[in-house]
Amino acid sequence: MRNKVRIIGAGLAGAEAAWQCARRGVEVELFEMRPVRTTPAHQTGDFAELVCSNSLKSDSENTAPWLLKEEMRRAGSLLLAIARECAVPAGHALAVDRVTFAARVTEMISREARIVVRREEVTVIDEAEITIVASGPLTSEELAGEIGRLSGGSSTQTGTSEAEDASRVGREIAALKRCATQDQNAVDENHPSPHLYFYDSISPIVEADSIDMSRVYMAARYDKGSADYINCPMTAEEYDTFYGALVAAQAVEERDWEKLNYFESCLPIEEIARRGRDTLRFGPMKPVGLKDPRTGRMPYAVVQLRQENLRADSYNLVGFQNHLKFGEQARVLRLIPGLENARFLRYGQIHRNTYINAPTLLRETLQMKAHPRVLFAGQICGVEGYVESIATGLMAGMNAAALARGEELVPPPRASAFGSLTHYVTHADAKNFQPANITFDLLPGLEKKVRDRKERHRLQCELALREFDAWWARAGEEMQRSGVRVQT
Repeated sequence: MRNKVRIIGAGLAGAEAAWQCARRGVEVELFEMRPVRTTPAHQTGDFAELVCSNSLKSDSENTAPWLLKEEMRRAGSLLLAIARECAVPAGHALAVDRVTFAARVTEMISREARIVVRREEVTVIDEAEITIVASGPLTSEELAGEIGRLSGGSSTQTGTSEAEDASRVGREIAALKRCATQDQNAVDENHPSPHLYFYDSISPIVEADSIDMSRVYMAARYDKGSADYINCPMTAEEYDTFYGALVAAQAVEERDWEKLNYFESCLPIEEIARRGRDTLRFGPMKPVGLKDPRTGRMPYAVVQLRQENLRADSYNLVGFQNHLKFGEQARVLRLIPGLENARFLRYGQIHRNTYINAPTLLRETLQMKAHPRVLFAGQICGVEGYVESIATGLMAGMNAAALARGEELVPPPRASAFGSLTHYVTHADAKNFQPANITFDLLPGLEKKVRDRKERHRLQCELALREFDAWWARAGEEMQRSGVRVQT
């Protein structure tokens, strides 16, 4: 009799994992605590709700995000397919109507006969049961304490130094969740290491009809893809005014900003601005490749707005995540040309993301070293980004299904995007571990040095997909030998 798989969390990773188990004929119990218990960042009880932005990164061929998505497509990712169905114009990026996307994922998962959805919080993990922990970066205090128990309970199986590390990880996770989000001093007192959490931010959204279209223009950077972004150009004088107001604006709380542990790829704009007057112009307000067709010149700085939904009645400010008081946001952001009378549907916010010390705890199959029937997926396992979370959910789902069928688990090849992501998560320096997006830096270098960057990336993608296809074919043969027919 086949084992049932328990999945904790119906976010991006959990929903994808559940689908991958079900399509392999394995019964699933999918637990989601929302809306019975909510989080500081979520607004609905839908599965796979996108909290920060609505972008699933570049769709340009031979980029690292494209490579990961291409491997996911070949592996039959449900959420990637739904994302394409719910896509909104975003130049060369894949962006979605986040409400339609989450609703569609919820519908597909809920009507799958092999998936039983339970709207309740899980606080106990039975290490004897096949379980995928995909509770996300906003894991509840009680569940985090249980993860800490599992992490610290491996001393009899892992050897002295690894056991000590695992025990420390467990204590730190439990301490993290005991710390009030509002009390940074408490965080510093209770955390021997800062590497089990980071602060992440959410961008503001404005109503489309409150944008003064006479002051902006439509364009995509370097004319890649269609001209889907609204661009708000600034002169040097306008930038100086905006910059001064931004760095002087009051945050939600008075903090020692130097001590906050931010994820570097998603810094609040006020934090970027504090690093120097021109840092915004080389970051989210970079004007390069965005020539204004009305003047024929490149502006001094640009704020880009990306379509938020299929109706095109709202836009988010790309890269403008922040942690300012709502009144301050309204005052400062209305200094942007075209947004003088903007109506904000959502202001920027900040929330803390939790993740485990995966190099200490996990195998490349995303199984716990000490408890191999427990797997982790999504941001809690140490990846950052929507696509990366879905990809780890896909891998955890197929591995959990293999465990349920008594099959051998074989990690993806190192040269693939799948393999490079799991290799980083499980082999990084445990003392300095930080979450990672998929980049070419994670992929192994080519045997022969290639100076041309585009050609090098093309060859890396070609090798990755070749290795991935061979691995995926072997996985299919293993399932056929087990008498399982993967449903599409």
